[in-house]
Amino acid sequence: MMVSQRLPSCDRVRSIVFDLDGTLYQNEAMGEEVNLCSCRFIASLKGVSVEMAALLISDERIRLKEQGGTLSRAVEALGGNLKELHQKLGEEVHPEGILTVDPRVPALLDTLAKRFELVIYTNNNRLLSARIMKEIGVAERFGKIFTIEDFWQPKPDQGALKGILQGLGRSPAETLFVGDRYDVDLKLPEALGCQVFLAKTTDELLRLGELCPEPPLPDQ
Repeated sequence: MMVSQRLPSCDRVRSIVFDLDGTLYQNEAMGEEVNLCSCRFIASLKGVSVEMAALLISDERIRLKEQGGTLSRAVEALGGNLKELHQKLGEEVHPEGILTVDPRVPALLDTLAKRFELVIYTNNNRLLSARIMKEIGVAERFGKIFTIEDFWQPKPDQGALKGILQGLGRSPAETLFVGDRYDVDLKLPEALGCQVFLAKTTDELLRLGELCPEPPLPDQ
C-alpha cells in the first residue's frame, strides 16, 4: 500500500507515539538475532530443527499478512507463549555491540520534546527495549513507554491501542503515531482518527523536525 510521506497536520497533536525497532533505528544484525532466538524457541517447542522452525514462522507470517504478519502473531499461531518467548529474547538477544548511536536521532527527539509529549509503543519487552534505547542514545527521552508486557496483545490490536490513548489521556486527534510498517504500526491508529507518519529510514524520520521550525532570529 502506498502511503503519503507528507508531514501530518499537528495543530492539535499533543503526543507523538513512536515505534522502536525499525523506526528509531534500522539494523539487520539486530533483526537477525531476534529472528534466530524466535526460531530456536519454536524449534524447541515443536521438536524440529531451527531451519524448519524458520520455515514454519515464515509461512505463518505470510498467512497472517492481513493481521500485520508480525513475528509475535506467528509465534502465537504456532502454539508459542508470548511471555515465554520474551523471556528468551531478554536472555539471548544482545543489542550491546550491535547497535550504535546516530546523534541525529536523539537531537531530533530533544527538538520534538519542546512541543510534544514523546511516547514509545513497541512489540518488544521492557528489558530488551530499555537496552536498545540505551544503545541508540535515546533512553530517558520518553514520558511513557508501552511494551508487549502492558497488554500481551501484539500490534495491531484495537484494545491495546485504545488502552494507550486512555493511558495518555489523549483523543485520537491529539496523537501522532510514527512507525516503519503501515499495516502494523499505523493502519489501525489512522482508522481511529489519529495522525500517522511512515518512516522507513532515519532520513525520513528526521523530517519530523520540520514540525518544530526554528524561531526567527531577532532583528539586528
